[in-house]
Amino acid sequence: MFAGHFALASGVKAKTPQVPLWALMLSTQLLDILFVPLLLTGVETIVPVGNGGYGEAVIHADYTHSLIGALLISLIFGFLAARLWGRKGGVIIGSVVFSHWILDLLVHRIDLPIFPANIGNFPLLGLGLWRYPVISILLEGLFVIVGLILYIRSIVPGTSGKTRVMAVISASVMGTLLSLSLLSSILGWA
Repeated sequence: MFAGHFALASGVKAKTPQVPLWALMLSTQLLDILFVPLLLTGVETIVPVGNGGYGEAVIHADYTHSLIGALLISLIFGFLAARLWGRKGGVIIGSVVFSHWILDLLVHRIDLPIFPANIGNFPLLGLGLWRYPVISILLEGLFVIVGLILYIRSIVPGTSGKTRVMAVISASVMGTLLSLSLLSSILGWA
């Protein structure tokens, strides 16, 4: 759901002009960004299943992608963002950070713990749409299309001349990057 996360940030940007697009893009990937050093140190792991293609992995992100861990990270970064972009901006950033967990819940296999380190050994969560690649790719593609449409509709009105041209170029670049991101997920490159 890599492209889907970015698409959501694009759609949110359409409704929140006070928060920079870079901050929304960073926020939507923050759980994965924090996952990387934990993966590199072996604290969190990825175990391939099947042939290792699109969505064929069990991800043991027991801290960054636990429900409570994601909520805590969302609250912390929402609070920090509020200092930069006001209370509404903080709520938006915190919500976008947490949206990552919600979208992952849709596609992940049953590998998302409720508490960090799966304290209490509660049942793991995940609806497993990755087991149905066609459905998950179509859903992610829909997110990309809707996010891009919302973003384009928000930047083109009210602009004129060179600004309008730059807005259209910006939207085209974003659309290309989102499409390439989706394609790389489909082909198993990401």
